Amino acid sequence: MMRQESSDEAEDVSLFDADDEVSRKPKRKRIRHPVACFFHLFFRISAIIVYLLCEFLSNSFIACFVTITLLLSCDFWTVKNITGRLLVGLRWWNQVDEDGKSHWVFEAKKPSRKGKRISSEAESKIFWLGLVICPILWVIFVFSTFFSFKLKWLAVVIMGVTLQGSNLYGYIKCKIGSGKNLTSMATSYLGRQFFKTGTEVKFEPFTKQET
Repeated sequence: MMRQESSDEAEDVSLFDADDEVSRKPKRKRIRHPVACFFHLFFRISAIIVYLLCEFLSNSFIACFVTITLLLSCDFWTVKNITGRLLVGLRWWNQVDEDGKSHWVFEAKKPSRKGKRISSEAESKIFWLGLVICPILWVIFVFSTFFSFKLKWLAVVIMGVTLQGSNLYGYIKCKIGSGKNLTSMATSYLGRQFFKTGTEVKFEPFTKQET
């Protein structure tokens, strides 16, 4: 297992469950976790549908608000703790140390020794498409509430942007690593290239010119 932190030091830990260590023989286009794929999309899509149709389904703003909040909360917990680990082998969380400093912690499951993929292509597409598209829709809803002057829904759409945007941000950071790691990698790469270029410079001997 690989763990990355935004703090000064990173530690290698194994936080995936032991049963995940059992390697299977995945097919690249096969969906191995249909239940996880279903619930990865179910809660977030249901929240959007209820938001769009709530005025037709119920006249009670409180009932719609509570329903959408529950769906968004279930989606946040499911995507953060279950579907990311099963579908793409990633997991993230934020923890506060004894000094009160907040740390982003990222975990990525390493591929098997034979180079097998952690997830199938179908599962990966389902995960990332659902993760990216839904927050974009909530951002559009934020602007629509201003243009339609339905400001009472502003708290709902902001909650959608915050919860689903947090998962999107966490998994993107988990996928590409923390900014500090990327900076260190870039600095190290440029340093190696500069050293390589310097060692390849050929110095030609001076020739005496006649005057």
